[in-house]
Amino acid sequence: MHLLNDSELISAYATQHSEEAFATLVERHISLVYSSALRQVRDPHLAEEITQSVFIILARKAASLSRETVLAGWLCRTAHFAACNALKAEHRRQHREQEAHMNSHLNEPEPDFWPQLAPLLDEAVAQLGEADRNAVVLRFYQQRSLDEVGRVLGLNADTAQKRVSRALERLRKFFIKRGVVLTTATIAAAISANSVQAAPMSLSASVSAVAIGKGVAANSTTLTFVKGALKLMAWTKLKIAVVVGAGLILAGGSTRIVMTKVLAQSSGEIDESFWKTDTRTLQQAPPVLIIRLAKSLGGGGTLNLGNKALLMNVPLSGLLGAAYDFPEARVILPADTTKERFDLMLTLPDHPKEKLQKELKQKFGLVARPETRDVDILLLKIKTSNAPGLKPSRATQGFMSSGMSSGNSPAANTQNINIKGQPISTLKRSLESRLKKQILDETGMTNRFDIQLQWQVRAGQTEEQALTEAVLNQLGLELQPSREQLEMLIVEHVEGK
Repeated sequence: MHLLNDSELISAYATQHSEEAFATLVERHISLVYSSALRQVRDPHLAEEITQSVFIILARKAASLSRETVLAGWLCRTAHFAACNALKAEHRRQHREQEAHMNSHLNEPEPDFWPQLAPLLDEAVAQLGEADRNAVVLRFYQQRSLDEVGRVLGLNADTAQKRVSRALERLRKFFIKRGVVLTTATIAAAISANSVQAAPMSLSASVSAVAIGKGVAANSTTLTFVKGALKLMAWTKLKIAVVVGAGLILAGGSTRIVMTKVLAQSSGEIDESFWKTDTRTLQQAPPVLIIRLAKSLGGGGTLNLGNKALLMNVPLSGLLGAAYDFPEARVILPADTTKERFDLMLTLPDHPKEKLQKELKQKFGLVARPETRDVDILLLKIKTSNAPGLKPSRATQGFMSSGMSSGNSPAANTQNINIKGQPISTLKRSLESRLKKQILDETGMTNRFDIQLQWQVRAGQTEEQALTEAVLNQLGLELQPSREQLEMLIVEHVEGK
């Protein structure tokens, strides 16, 4: 008897309304979807709701899926969208009820590194290109051989191996940016061993019955997840139109600033609500590259989630540092560079740094190269232990934000750096951006930390003096002046610009 493949089952459901075909699809992939949801939300009940949502979406979109769609990869990405929406809704509920965090956690014994990797895995896989994502899902989630992976993707086994290796390397780099350092072999073994676990036995039948009805019988929570996930999926299909505004010639220099706006097909300029240094808001932002003149000159901030970045009220050196992956303190600009400040939203899924470099070259006529020079630096050392602002972290997901409060309150003009679940290198980079000096980390600390740092520049103080004092008193760390040979980023005008 011929066993129908996923494409044939989807066709049977879409054209013949075969409930048996859809039930087979659910039974075949439900554990994959449930495991993906559970990793992200860490709540079995919520994971079941998300699983139901994903298969409702499949039922609604079955007729529009092409025969070339790799269903396992499509389901994983849809589960990621649904989980993101669910977490956003859960965060709002918790805020209303003033709950600190969700109470459910996975109970199964895991390797030591899996609790660090699991909360990041689905976001990491979702940011891969479609071909790489499908390769990872087929090879490690579904335990397919390289020959089978190749057949599904239209490749030979050797090319499939290269595709898988490339995808693993991109996952490794993603995890490193989040403070999780693993080899590609360890990542592969961890995903293979832990990524899919059996869904509850009763879930398959209920999912099939509700999904076949396109969600008519679903509860309000599930339908909310469906609506949110479909909205996120639609964002990924928007064609971004780049509109070049009027350029203006800066006095005292030849740099021509041409602002870039990114327009969505149906909604005009991107909603201003996305321009917030808030982790969840940035996670929901559509894939865009926007450089604009800073909207607010009184404060600013940065937020870096690894594959997404938001910079507010930064100089051009901050944009170039982000593009070339250099600390702002190590960026040396031409003398006639504009002093204007900018906002940057960078949420592109593929090669965002390279695209930002291209944009800076096109709009500002600037390129950069590394060069070793003698420079004044600061050495970061441990002065006292157990400082109140520096604590070992138990967070499974990290973030970093910084900014300045404003207004007439006693805390007005207080500057801050808030870090959660990140290595000490994250603090180092933030201090470098503030002080415009390179910092060498000599603390020897390798763990992840939660850091809260606040300071004000008092009368008669420099920024460096105020920040150095705060770092010592609140974090127990010392910044000592020194001079070293370091690799700097030398920025130059493109000839003819």
